[in-house]
Amino acid sequence: SVLSVSVNRVLLVLLVLMVCLLLHSTLLRASTRVQEADNVVPVIICASEERVGATMATINSVHSNTDASVFFYIVTLRDAVKLTRQYIEKTKLKGIMYRILEFNPMVLKGKVKPDSSRPDLLHPLNFVRFYLPLLDISHKRVIYLDDDVIVQGNIEDLFNVKLKPGNAAAFATDCDLPSTHEMVRSIGMQTTYMGYLDYRKQVVRDLGIHPRDCSFNPGVFVADMNEWKKQKITKQLEKWMEENFRQNIYSSAMAGGVATPPMLIVFHDKYTTLDPLWHVRHLGWSPDARYSETFLEEARLLHWNGPFKPWNYPAVHLDLWERWFIPDPSKNHRQISSV
Repeated sequence: SVLSVSVNRVLLVLLVLMVCLLLHSTLLRASTRVQEADNVVPVIICASEERVGATMATINSVHSNTDASVFFYIVTLRDAVKLTRQYIEKTKLKGIMYRILEFNPMVLKGKVKPDSSRPDLLHPLNFVRFYLPLLDISHKRVIYLDDDVIVQGNIEDLFNVKLKPGNAAAFATDCDLPSTHEMVRSIGMQTTYMGYLDYRKQVVRDLGIHPRDCSFNPGVFVADMNEWKKQKITKQLEKWMEENFRQNIYSSAMAGGVATPPMLIVFHDKYTTLDPLWHVRHLGWSPDARYSETFLEEARLLHWNGPFKPWNYPAVHLDLWERWFIPDPSKNHRQISSV
């Protein structure tokens, strides 16, 4: 009986120790979660296998131009997880705070039609921006960036933009800077809803959106996650993807990718406008239409949206991208390289 008492005592001590350990790990997890949520600037960016180098140039530019603690959520498909981790751990980026998240392309089944004109725009990762609540991120507010972006300003300034009450996101409108108007005209860029939606379709006309209303670019935005969930933004976006799958409601002369029209419909008149210098775009729409150097020096963020990417030739303002480029440490020949 003495033996059974001492065995019981040992078991009791072990039980208490286990409970303490469990409590400690739970508290630790909770505290890192809180720290993750409160003291950092969370940036979501995608990394496709063939363009990991582009993502790393974006991350390098963000990290190098701020003193803020930035936490990068790098969203990728299974085939690029290893390369993405290697790119960070074996280069100057090894000090960044990051997490690699794997996106499941099955959520897009029955929502996206194949299109041969620009297959890169149909990459599953192009639709990650629709599914932010699925990413298991505990922040109240996040920044989303495309991978053909370079940040020249302090990302904290973008993060701290004041969103209007009830707005789930802030975008840059396509009718903003006078300095971009001439460039936009010269390359025939679409700046209105007419360039993205097929107004011959009744379902589009029923939206009540004027065809000459200014569009916006969803390649850079700040999102309020509570509002996003409250307004069921993801559900609304899926509804319009399915509508297009059924009856082609996007314009055939569409200026951007198929990820743009659902965003334009769902956020029409319901978004905060970003300072235009925080999204200077169209750098990839022409191989020879250039902005003035002084204007580009003022720009906080540059976006090579369009077919002429800065890692290919021809393209404009390559120097502004190349200074942030980091060569692939695995020497993977399929990776993009500096021009």
